[in-house]
Order: sequence, then structure tokens, then C-alpha cells
Amino acid sequence: MIRFLTAGESHSPELTAILEGMPAGLVIDLDEINRKMARRQKGYGSGGRMHIEKDAIQITAGVMNGPTTGAPISIRLPNLI
Repeated sequence: MIRFLTAGESHSPELTAILEGMPAGLVIDLDEINRKMARRQKGYGSGGRMHIEKDAIQITAGVMNGPTTGAPISIRLPNLI
């Protein structure tokens, strides 16, 4: 079973996510994830913040040198301008 928890809001210093239940050995391509995150800046929205924010996630636990370890994955998304 996979469980996904989040904390924080778009106007807070950062968003945090915990992803539980991922098997060990799954290769995570952080560069590819961040390329997909950058696509948000080209979309439509109600405000201009999405055009100035530089979204890039940071994986702080659960992944070591590319593959998952089997432990919960901790993801940070700082709200950087």
C-alpha cells in the first residue's frame, strides 16, 4: 500500500511530502521530475506567482544515489522566488 502525506501550503516557506510504501531499488530521476515541475510555469493560473517561482524538489530521505532504499521518501519543495 502506498501512502502520500503532505504538509505546508503554497504560501508557506516550503511544501513537504512523505511517500511510504515504495519498494527498494526503484530508480528515481530527480532531474526528470524537476523538468516536469518546470512545465507548471508555462501553464495558466489565476495569479502571476507560477511564472516567477522556480519549482525544484529535493529528496532528503529514502533515496540513495538514485534508487529507493525501501524507507519512506521525504520530499521538500521550497517556495523560492
